[in-house]
Amino acid sequence: MSSESLTTPGAGVAVLSGNPFSEQRALAAGSAIVDLSHRSVLTISGPDRLSWIDSLTSQSIARLTPGESSETLLLDGKGRIEYAVRLIDDGVVLWLLLEREEAGELLGWLSSMRFMLRVELADRSADFATVGTLGRPMLPVAAPHGVPLVWRDPWMSVTRGGHQYAVAERHPATGWTYSELLLPRTELAGLVAPAIPLAGLLALEALRIAVWRPRFATEVDEKTIPHELDWLRTAVHLSKGCYRGQETVAKVHNLGHPPRRLVMLYLDGSDVVLPLRGDDVVLGEKTVGHVTSAAHHYELGPVALAVIKRGTDPTAELLVRTGGLDVPATQDVIVPPDAGSSAAIPRLPRLGAVRR
Repeated sequence: MSSESLTTPGAGVAVLSGNPFSEQRALAAGSAIVDLSHRSVLTISGPDRLSWIDSLTSQSIARLTPGESSETLLLDGKGRIEYAVRLIDDGVVLWLLLEREEAGELLGWLSSMRFMLRVELADRSADFATVGTLGRPMLPVAAPHGVPLVWRDPWMSVTRGGHQYAVAERHPATGWTYSELLLPRTELAGLVAPAIPLAGLLALEALRIAVWRPRFATEVDEKTIPHELDWLRTAVHLSKGCYRGQETVAKVHNLGHPPRRLVMLYLDGSDVVLPLRGDDVVLGEKTVGHVTSAAHHYELGPVALAVIKRGTDPTAELLVRTGGLDVPATQDVIVPPDAGSSAAIPRLPRLGAVRR
């Protein structure tokens, strides 16, 4: 591992370290790590930390135990996602792992909401760095209060109080043993290959897309509600107390349908140029949605996640319009058009899938 790839936040993070498919295989096997040191780390200390965050966000975390992982969303008054946060509590401090672009505004907003509560907030990004893995590598994981700071992704199952819109028997999360570790930033330069192979960000993105895992920086826009991304699965508790946006969450879940839905697209051709985030998804002459993420997967070939209009025919072949080209794409339905029902949706054959 190059010492230049694990440095200060936002600098030198490896997008691609070598052969992309070899990196994906190593990451999937649990033998590689991904440098996420450009991401942010916030902390909340004080005896009211858990009950306070519980009152503001979509997940039930008031009884989070030391070492337990969770994730939660902060919504606006109309139920649209404003922040997505991964959580670890060590019994003394609540650690918030999030995208860098979220950190400053979230810290400011939380500071304005403290009132008389016994909580203290801090940005610890300069002291701690995040590393991603699907294995259990021997790393100097931080444990300032005796509890290792390891966030284990709950995406493999539906958390208590949650709801899965995807057809359960088709969900591909089996084997997704992803976790994020917090390391003292001073330890990063000492991580050297070949003892701990480094995979780039693109390898992680390919594996994430393949298990339909939403990410704030890519799948979320100014209109996104959790239902559209199947995020009620792990980030929303449907029977907890009041929080901002709860009325929309309950109304859409119980009485209606989300206006858009997440799909996975298998792009035609093994050498297709990958679309960019925001590229149009077209049915006939109509734009029905937009690409949110895309990658070349080491087994599935070129794949993408997209958010499309709910009523789009789930059996229709779509086109992705990118770089002046129309690339045929087969849908793999994640959030069904009748989201919340038990109607089974057949798994469709995919175009251009290749195995390497």
